[in-house]
Amino acid sequence: MASGSCYCGNVRIELTGEPVTASLCHCLDCRKLTGGPFSYNVVVKISDLKITGDPKQVSKTGDSGSEIKNYFCSECGTPVYAQKIKASGEPEEITIVRAGVFDEVTGRKPTAELFTKSRLNWVAPLEGADQFPAMVQL
Repeated sequence: MASGSCYCGNVRIELTGEPVTASLCHCLDCRKLTGGPFSYNVVVKISDLKITGDPKQVSKTGDSGSEIKNYFCSECGTPVYAQKIKASGEPEEITIVRAGVFDEVTGRKPTAELFTKSRLNWVAPLEGADQFPAMVQL
């Protein structure tokens, strides 16, 4: 089981199962959300995730046309996780957790890089990771 929190500890996260996969994302939204040149994400089943605290959310329509809700701590601003929302208004079965919130490194090397068309020119491709110019179903 992996656990972690936002910077101030108000929002806690607990993963009871194994991640589905891990990826890097180079899209502009992820860069802005994380304040870095890309985001490192762990994709998990929503049923394997326990969130405590009261994260705030911001919604946006993604490049896919789907609504994406990004959750962050209202106290310290740490981005914690994101969910793609179905047309019914329910979240999809998987959740994207910002890997940096885990207290210990998950040990999951990213197997894919997304939005490589937006990768900064000084960031090299991750050796062995599949490269995708846009979003794919992971």
